[in-house]
Amino acid sequence: MKTLRALFSRIAGLFDRERRDAELQDELQTVLQMHIDDNLRSGLSTEEARRQALIKLGGIDRVSEAYREQRGIPILETIAQDIRFALRGMRKNPGFTAVALLTLTLGIGANTALFSVVNGVLLNPLPYPNPEQLVILFGKTKQFEHASVSYPNYLDWEKQSHSFSSMAPFRGENFNVTGQDEPERLQGYMISSSFFSTLGVSPILGRTISPQEDMAGGSPAALISEGLWKRRFGASPGVLGRTMVLNGTGYAIVGVIPASFRLYSGDNPEVYVPIGEWTDPTFRDRSVGMGMGVVARLKPNVTLEQARADVENVARNLAAAYPQADTGLSIGVLRLKGDMVGEIEGTLLVLFAAVGFVLLIACTNVANLLLARSTGRSREFAVRSALGASHLRLIRQVLTESALLGVIGGALGLVLAAQGTKFVLAAVPQALPRAQEINIDSHVLVFTLGASLLAGVLFGLVPALRLWHTNLQQTLKEGGRGTAGTRQRTQNAFVIGEMAIALVLLVGAGLMIRSLALLWGVNPGFNPHNLLTFSVTTPPSAMKSPAQTRVAMRQLHDAVRNTPGVQAASLTGGALPMDGDSEVPFWLEGQPKPANTSEMNWALFYIAEADYQKAMGFPLLSGRFISENDTETSPPVIVIDEYLAHKYFPNENPIGKHLNIGLLDLQPEIVGVVGHVKHWGLDRDSQKKVQAQVYVPLNQIPDRFWPLLNRGAYLMLRSSVDPLTLLPALRASVAKVNHEHVIYNVRTFDQIISDSLAERRFSMILLGLFAALALVLSSIGIYGVISYLVGQRVPEIGTRIALGAQRKDVLQLILGRGILLAAAGVILGSLLALILTRQMRSMIYGVSTTDPLTFAGVALLLMLVATAACYIPARRAMRVDPMSALRHE
Repeated sequence: MKTLRALFSRIAGLFDRERRDAELQDELQTVLQMHIDDNLRSGLSTEEARRQALIKLGGIDRVSEAYREQRGIPILETIAQDIRFALRGMRKNPGFTAVALLTLTLGIGANTALFSVVNGVLLNPLPYPNPEQLVILFGKTKQFEHASVSYPNYLDWEKQSHSFSSMAPFRGENFNVTGQDEPERLQGYMISSSFFSTLGVSPILGRTISPQEDMAGGSPAALISEGLWKRRFGASPGVLGRTMVLNGTGYAIVGVIPASFRLYSGDNPEVYVPIGEWTDPTFRDRSVGMGMGVVARLKPNVTLEQARADVENVARNLAAAYPQADTGLSIGVLRLKGDMVGEIEGTLLVLFAAVGFVLLIACTNVANLLLARSTGRSREFAVRSALGASHLRLIRQVLTESALLGVIGGALGLVLAAQGTKFVLAAVPQALPRAQEINIDSHVLVFTLGASLLAGVLFGLVPALRLWHTNLQQTLKEGGRGTAGTRQRTQNAFVIGEMAIALVLLVGAGLMIRSLALLWGVNPGFNPHNLLTFSVTTPPSAMKSPAQTRVAMRQLHDAVRNTPGVQAASLTGGALPMDGDSEVPFWLEGQPKPANTSEMNWALFYIAEADYQKAMGFPLLSGRFISENDTETSPPVIVIDEYLAHKYFPNENPIGKHLNIGLLDLQPEIVGVVGHVKHWGLDRDSQKKVQAQVYVPLNQIPDRFWPLLNRGAYLMLRSSVDPLTLLPALRASVAKVNHEHVIYNVRTFDQIISDSLAERRFSMILLGLFAALALVLSSIGIYGVISYLVGQRVPEIGTRIALGAQRKDVLQLILGRGILLAAAGVILGSLLALILTRQMRSMIYGVSTTDPLTFAGVALLLMLVATAACYIPARRAMRVDPMSALRHE
């Protein structure tokens, strides 16, 4: 509040100064005319009499300028003179300069910061050769809009398609590194030999994987990242040919990939191994995707539409050849850049439009300041016109001054944007794809320069146009009072516009705040507090057989469960709420097996132990949950959620019924029904087609899937205290079981839920900042206009008080004017907000874009701020001395 009060006081001083300047100009004009008359009586010509008089009054710079123009001085020299004159004017009016530059710095800085985000995420091409040719291929079914690809299908896509010069599969994978130093868990990719050549990425050392290595039985070879090369091998060139033990297998290092390579934001791959050497039976199953994606490069001159037509023909051929697996499966083709950006594009464009409104308000404020300042300069323009300066010459001077303000404000805004961008990225790093490419580059510099010049022209046009329509000779005679009404009408229109735009931004921010508040109140279906998840590496010695792995898993579970502070713990696999999905097809007992996979029902698939329900904290609605008696030797059982029960058993009790899960070769009995978990996120769960959820006992998973569990098992635990404080004890407990165990990927579910809302939080933070900035600027704008109005009406106010008006009457007069302007802005802004907030439908949750509570609250806030801004000049008007005002009049 002290800062705002000081700023308002500075603006008040500015407008008082302009009023005093106008009074001084009146006195100077009188003295000037006296000198001119004396010179005329001395026999000088009219022009020389004016020149000599101005010299005596210190106006030689302006006179010289007019003469230089008449004599045809080169344009560059006159522009340089305009700039020097503008700088002198800014130096002589520090109050005006400070307020104008602060306003422009905030407006241009906000626009530059967001443009740097838009530029990095949306506009900059991908860092690959001919990036427009890169596409992502994926499966499409009636259940999944974007499904992973099975390896057999990929091989057929590569053989039968004609639109691509190359094609390469990839899938994320984690690796246990053993045999050197301490055991370590690394993030990596399984890739084909054509992966890096398709993208156009070359290793900085060595070579990529060869086709002979990318096949079953091929020699194990691996690529490592530049970061791992430096961290683990000291950047030694002798790393080539050395062996790394990954998941118990020795791989020869054949190359080093540059650190700048990131296929997707958030990935940090450090190891790459051949995907074709993986012989897991499930991976070779045509009906199972295993999280694999495919990147491809279009042939030159092949369009996206042609590629889509080509792969649809391939999909039809495969459906005919493999009806059980590929019926109903189509192939999607999407630009790689579009796949990376995802849904953030619409959000960024809405935010960019919002920050454009902030710049518009800033320009309007500066235009208002220039209009007020032009009062004191009307004599100057009239005298220069009388000395021969044309309207165009004067307008050029005004535009030069405004453009100079814009450029300086832009330079300061660039510094602000550089820091602001870092703040935004640090606050919500999960919300932005391609975040590592966001920086202040040449495109951002050009944008800032363009925005600065455009802003300068925009706010300079208003006083320039007013100058164009002003009779300067009449102004010289009348003292500049004839245009006050027009000027006030223009300023009033500006204030109403500022208020309207501020209300639109405040409504948008209010809707986002309400959405996020509602989302935080949504029940996710489980208790996320004091709930921790983490992964643990399985040592190679425990991966030799399913029986050995089961024993190692039980030992690991017992070690974690017996750690002090742990209330419940469960090993798990498959789907992880709000983080990773894994689905299985099924059909009901008594129904014939569907002819193909696409006709089956699908459910999210969770692997669980007896304590899983207690750890997650979701309700048991009927029957029982998985128990310790559900082992590999007992009859198979399954627990379903309430969604599956209501949809597939609407009028009967599902307990005792059976499901057929062909992928797992199981026909388990349903033994319990639990509450539904919002797996896909608090705000998007209902939008997904696959909602049903099933829980299968860990120990009843068939033996052929245990190698996959070795790669992807993790633990869930509930604690009586902050679970992160238990990490040292948990690491010690796990190390006692086997020193090769490594705990990694540790997260609380509070953090997982927060990350799932990162995009909405990002939008809310930025819209909130823009709205707050708009509110401050618009309040400064209405304050400036009312302050100027008070300065102009001092004689009138003094007369009113002298004739008996009370101080409160003066207060009501001034406040009423300000409130009327604010009310007009609120009405106009409400109409605009009703139209523009429709573009935010996808950004809000649980609240209408026309929510009356938000509109009413924002309107009240804006009116209160406007009233407070008007109160200070109104109080100053109340203190007008009537005798001094009348004496001046």
